[in-house]
Amino acid sequence: MSNPAQTDRTPVEDADVCIVGAGPAGGIVAHRLAESGATVAVLEAGPRFDGDRQDQLEQHLRPGLDDPWDMGGPRDEFTSSGDSFYPLNAARVKGVGGSTLHWQGMVMRLHERDFELDSRHGVGADWPISYDDLRPFYAEAERELGVAGAMDNPYAPPREEPHPLPAFPPSHSDSIFAEACERLGIDMHSVPNARNSEPYDGRSPCVGYGTCKPVCPSGAKYTAESHIEKAESAGARVIDRARVRRLEHDSTGERVVAATYTTPDGETHRQTADQFVLGCGGVENVRLLLLSESGQYPDGLANSSGLVGRYFMDHLFAGMGGRLDRPTRQNHVGFNTSETHQFYDDAEPVNGLKLEFLNYAGPSPVIDALHADTWGDDLLAQLKANYGTHVAMGALVEQLPDEDNYVTIDPETTDDLGDPVPAVHWSIGDQTKAALERANEIQRTVLEELGADVEWAVGPDNTGPAFHHMGTTRMGDDPESSVVNAECRTHDLENLWIAGSSVFPTGGAMNPTLTIAALAVRLAQSVKQRVRN
Repeated sequence: MSNPAQTDRTPVEDADVCIVGAGPAGGIVAHRLAESGATVAVLEAGPRFDGDRQDQLEQHLRPGLDDPWDMGGPRDEFTSSGDSFYPLNAARVKGVGGSTLHWQGMVMRLHERDFELDSRHGVGADWPISYDDLRPFYAEAERELGVAGAMDNPYAPPREEPHPLPAFPPSHSDSIFAEACERLGIDMHSVPNARNSEPYDGRSPCVGYGTCKPVCPSGAKYTAESHIEKAESAGARVIDRARVRRLEHDSTGERVVAATYTTPDGETHRQTADQFVLGCGGVENVRLLLLSESGQYPDGLANSSGLVGRYFMDHLFAGMGGRLDRPTRQNHVGFNTSETHQFYDDAEPVNGLKLEFLNYAGPSPVIDALHADTWGDDLLAQLKANYGTHVAMGALVEQLPDEDNYVTIDPETTDDLGDPVPAVHWSIGDQTKAALERANEIQRTVLEELGADVEWAVGPDNTGPAFHHMGTTRMGDDPESSVVNAECRTHDLENLWIAGSSVFPTGGAMNPTLTIAALAVRLAQSVKQRVRN
C-alpha cells in the first residue's frame, strides 16, 4: 500500500480534465484522454494497493486477519433505512482499481430489451440510446478488459466480432448440470469473463487459484489498475488518498471550476480543470453532488430535476444448493463458466433474470482447514465429510427503477472529516420478489432433476444485493426527469460528466461492468472533442 508521507499530492497545473475516482470508468477515461494528449488529473479517495497479492491472499484466508481492502471504520460510515438494510461496505473498495480489485469478473452485454423496457413492457424507463448505439463501444470495451468468451449464447444480443480471448472450458460441475439441463430443455452456454484464458495485455493466463473474489494473486483477472498504469504512462497524474469533498462552480452556475480535496496530512487543495468527470460509483457520485450544494444549487449540484440519488437499483441474488452422491469438485474453479439467459427476455414477471451454475458451491477445504478447531485424522475426516459433493445454482434478478429507492446524505452522521455520510433507503418490491421466486422454482427443478438433496435456498424472504449500484444519476433526454444527457454530461453544468453505472436508467440482470466500460469509452470520445488542443 502506498505511503501517504512519500507522495506529492498537490494539484496538477493547467489540467484539461479532472477525473474523480480511479475505478474502471475513471481509469478508461483517464487512459483514453491522456493518450490523446490531454493533461489529466485523477483524484482517488483510497490508496494504491501496490503490495504483494500473495500476501493479500493469505490475509484473506488466515483467521483473525483483516479485510485485505481495508473497508470500514470512520472513513466509510453510512446509514441505511427502508424495508431492507443495505450493507453498503460489504462489497465496495476505495482505492486505485476500485471494486475491480475484488470483483468476480463476469462481463456480459445488456440485452436489447434493457434499453427499451418501457416501450416493450410499460415498466421502468427507456434509455436515450439503443443497444445499436452502444454496440461498437461494447466491442471496444471487451478489448480493453480482455474478455474471454464464445459466440455460443443463442439468447445474447447481436455482436460484430468474436471475443478477444477464447472462452474458458466448462467445469466438471457444469458437465453434471448439463445432463439435467438437456433433459429439461434448458440451454447452457459459456460465461464471458474479464480474465485471461491465455496471455493478454501483459497479464498472465489464469492459473486456477480459485480465489478470484476477493484476491487474484496471478493478475489474470482484469483490474482497473491496468488502465491507471497506462494513463500514467501516457502522462496522466493519479493522486491517491485525495478525498474530494466538494465541487465548486463559477458565478454563472454553468461550469465546475474546481474539485476540493483533502490529503492524509490534513491539507486541503483545489484541483482546477476545464472538464470534470465523476467516476466514483453510484453512491459516492451522489454524495459528492449533494455535498456541493450552493446558493444556486441549494439541493445539490446538477440536481435541478431533484433526481440526484433517486432510482437506486441493485441486482438481487437467488440461489439454491445441496449435495449429490457423486464427486462434484467444487471450488476447483473460482468463477462461473456456464450460465443460461434462456429466461431473460419477455419473462413473466417482466424482471430480467439470468441463471448461473456455480463453481464455488459448499465450503472451501482450505478455509475450513485454516479455521478448524481440530487436527490430524479428525480434521481429514471433517474435510472429507464437507467437501466434494456440493452443487449450487445462483441467479441475478433485475430490480426495476423506483423513485422511493434512493441514496442521500445523513447530516446527523459524519465521517472522520466531519462530512455527512451516505444514506441508502432501499426496499424490495413484490414484483422483484415474484421474480426471485421464479428463479428459485427453476433452480429447484434442475437440482431435483439431478437427484440432489436441497439443503439451502436464498429467495424472496432472505435475498441480498449483488452490490451493483445503479441508477442514481440517470440518463435521459428530458432535464426534468434525468440528471445527465445521452452523452453522460449533466444537464445543469456544461463541463461536468458522470461515468459509471449511476447513469443507467434500468439495470437489467447482467453484471454491469462491461456496460460501465462501454459507456466510459463513449464518454471519453465526447470529452476529447471538448478538450482544448
